[in-house]
Amino acid sequence: MDRAQKSELVAELNRTFSETSVVVITRNLGLTVAQSTALRGKMREVGASYKVAKNRIAKIALEGTAYAPISDLLTGPTALATSTDPVAAAKAAVEFAKTNDKLEIVGGAMGETLLDAEGVKALAALPSLDELRAKLVGLIQAPAQKLAAVTQAPAGQLARVFGAYAAKDAA
Repeated sequence: MDRAQKSELVAELNRTFSETSVVVITRNLGLTVAQSTALRGKMREVGASYKVAKNRIAKIALEGTAYAPISDLLTGPTALATSTDPVAAAKAAVEFAKTNDKLEIVGGAMGETLLDAEGVKALAALPSLDELRAKLVGLIQAPAQKLAAVTQAPAGQLARVFGAYAAKDAA
């Protein structure tokens, strides 16, 4: 990799760090290509990305961003999971690590808040942004549905009474 490609990679990583809400650092302890591809697929499904980058290049890219404190965690064979949803990358990485012992969660950061491995696991236990939106919409819709049912009930009762009288007169 020549100098121009390295500077382009640093700029791309720096742009990624400035646009994301969370960065999760994982350690690869011998993942096969198929396992790594499966992990990338799971990350893509939830809107996250998973990138293996040289630690030195990642440290340079971290300079000047809110995630600069995580540069101390970049030792050994590491990879970076990022997402704009604060929970998506952590959830996907933790779920994959549960089924595969060759992936270790090292830590990460959410904004300027540094997270250890337990912090990332706690973040993964939270509901995702889409799940929270669905719950909020459900809570907002429930009172409206109850109000509609209450206002329609008297009219329905009147219709049933008139129907009963009509059936009685017909008989």
